Amino acid sequence: MPHDRGHIDRVKKLALFIAKREGGDIDIIMKAVELHDIARDKDNHAVESAKEAREILKSEGYDDEFIEKVCHCIISHSFSSKIEPKTIEAKILSDADKLDAIGAIGIARTFMFAGEKGRGLIDVLKHFKEKLLKLDDLLYTKTAKEIAKERYDFTLKFYEKIKEELDFYA
Repeated sequence: MPHDRGHIDRVKKLALFIAKREGGDIDIIMKAVELHDIARDKDNHAVESAKEAREILKSEGYDDEFIEKVCHCIISHSFSSKIEPKTIEAKILSDADKLDAIGAIGIARTFMFAGEKGRGLIDVLKHFKEKLLKLDDLLYTKTAKEIAKERYDFTLKFYEKIKEELDFYA
């Protein structure tokens, strides 16, 4: 999925919104948001991003406890890493990142990625079914679940409509 500066900015706004309602250490959350996708181009990007973040944070003079908390957020944020977030800060990053992948923005990102990779509509629908339409069940905070309701409904309607139109040609 395309992860540009816009993704970081949207996740930051979502994470801050959720944190104001759910609690958590804002400094940890914001630093984790900033660094959560720095190794996006690598396999197992969450693990690699946490490794790179650890080095960056050490060089910036953060203490070990802060670094470990930020790195836990990063390593557990990814859908595909299957590592359970254990802290409220990690749950907030995970939720904010997933919210950016559903709704109108998530649909747009999916098609941007498919276009970049030369993939067709069948691949896009597969991605919807295998990932996007499962994300609402993987949210942790009450606030994120409330936000996800409308986004999920929109994503599902879009998926059903495009599938219906494609079935017309079958």
